[in-house]
Amino acid sequence: MLDCIWNPWHGCKKYSEGCLNCYMYYLDKQRDKDGSKIYKVKTNFDLPLKKDKNGEYKIKSGTLVHVCMTSDFFLDEADEWREEVWNIIKKRNDLTFWLQTKRANVVKDKLPSDWGVGYNNVIMCFTAENQIRADERVPILLDLPFKRRVVMCAPMISEITLDKYLKSNKIEQVLVDGENYDGNRPLHYEWVEKLYNECKNNNVKFNFIGTGNYFVKDKKTYHIIKAYQGVMARRSHLQLPDENKNLKLQPKCLNCKRNNSCNGCTWCMKCVKKNNN
Repeated sequence: MLDCIWNPWHGCKKYSEGCLNCYMYYLDKQRDKDGSKIYKVKTNFDLPLKKDKNGEYKIKSGTLVHVCMTSDFFLDEADEWREEVWNIIKKRNDLTFWLQTKRANVVKDKLPSDWGVGYNNVIMCFTAENQIRADERVPILLDLPFKRRVVMCAPMISEITLDKYLKSNKIEQVLVDGENYDGNRPLHYEWVEKLYNECKNNNVKFNFIGTGNYFVKDKKTYHIIKAYQGVMARRSHLQLPDENKNLKLQPKCLNCKRNNSCNGCTWCMKCVKKNNN
């Protein structure tokens, strides 16, 4: 299934502990923008309905569409725009829409009037950065009428157990990521491994998508650049199912371990130092 991102609105209000070093705020700051300013993205608001010159949808049937990756789908400030987005989701029932939120307590009141037991083409993802937020949000996820439920522990800033929730057989996937960009709160290998084992015991898909900037394993802290965090997560083989188990994820360049040869990149700086000597 192909993936794409649809941001019908942009900006957010920091909500809980995981928001402290929000990646969206960081990226907006790089562009001299204020991430707390919430606005409708007019050029992309109806993205799933846009067609090419042949009159065909630009987003092809079967695509997984991640919605509001630079905001929160259930943000109060977006109430005036959400009904139109629900209608677009309903119209493009050949796409799968991934909705993500920290605001579990308001979701029930913001579902469309014809929601019933849930739209078939919606995956509902609740995020939880620590045990307090998991115990606050996941029970709501289990109680509300969703056809597909996912829990994302990101940024995971403390140990979390989901075992009692996974036993409900209502959660189809758990994802884990560390804190990146402007963050320095570490992710511990043991935390990821614990959730991996809980998912394995309950036959739930598990996806370790990134280590974050700081990853602790065997009491040693590793500083991992953003572009390499997903690679290192895959190398851990803490995935269910593990699609990388038969792949040879061997390093290439002896210096940066990214390219076939050292071509003067700045990942490790060894080439720069060598040229300066």
